[in-house]
Formats: sequence, structure tokens, C-alpha cells
Amino acid sequence: MLPRLTILLVSGIALALVACATSHVMMGQARPPISPDLVTVYFHPPQTKYDEIALIDTSSEGGFGITAQGKTDVVIRRLKEEAAKLGANGVLLQGIGSESGGSVSSGFGQASVSGNHAYGTGIGISGNVVHKAGTGIAIYVEPPATN
Repeated sequence: MLPRLTILLVSGIALALVACATSHVMMGQARPPISPDLVTVYFHPPQTKYDEIALIDTSSEGGFGITAQGKTDVVIRRLKEEAAKLGANGVLLQGIGSESGGSVSSGFGQASVSGNHAYGTGIGISGNVVHKAGTGIAIYVEPPATN
């Protein structure tokens, strides 16, 4: 019973951390949610009329991207998902960069005693964990007018 409870608790905490990886600040009126597949990423403002809905911040933290491209893909996917929840059919990308997510380190030490002498050796290694972070504006692009 205890191991199952521990697994559920750890899983819940992990899901909460991943859920906190994206946030938004409303700038306009949300619309009904749509599929993230319908959200277009814009690198420049579209030429047609659009409404700004929210500023979105996210990161690749907790994602499965290992390479820089993989981490960037996680950021883009999360921006599109959050925009879709707000009914935006576009994300005007503001930027993607790197952020430090802490470090991982490990070490090993050994000691021995012989008579009145003690000897010790050790080695350690540390590496920085880097995530990608991105910001975009969730927008609703008006469909082109038909005649």
C-alpha cells in the first residue's frame, strides 16, 4: 500500500510541475477553445487584422526534449496548446532563449587508514541543466473576407 501511495504522490507532484511550466496574462477577450493543430506560429505580425488575447510564457522544463531543437519544439508545442485553450488561432512569437535549470552533480570518495596514516581521494563532476524558454502573444487572426 505504501509504495503505491508514494508513486501516486510523486506522479502528482511531477504533473503539477509540468502544468506550471506555462502561464499567461490576459490582454484581451478569450474565445472558445480550439485544437492546437489549428494554431499558426507567426514570426512577424500577420498582414490581416488580428486581436491580441494574451501574453504566454513557457519553457521546456519537464519536457522530453534533449537537443536544442527538441527543447525548442517543446516550447513551440506548449505555446500553441496554451493559445488554443484561449481560442487563439495564432501565436506571434516574441522570442525563445536558454535559461538555467540548476545543475546535476555527482562525486565519489574513498579513504583508508593504515597504522597512524590516513589517505583519502575523491573526484566530482557537475553539469549545468539548460532549458529553453519562450514568449509569445496569443492572437486571433480574422479570416480573409470573401466576396
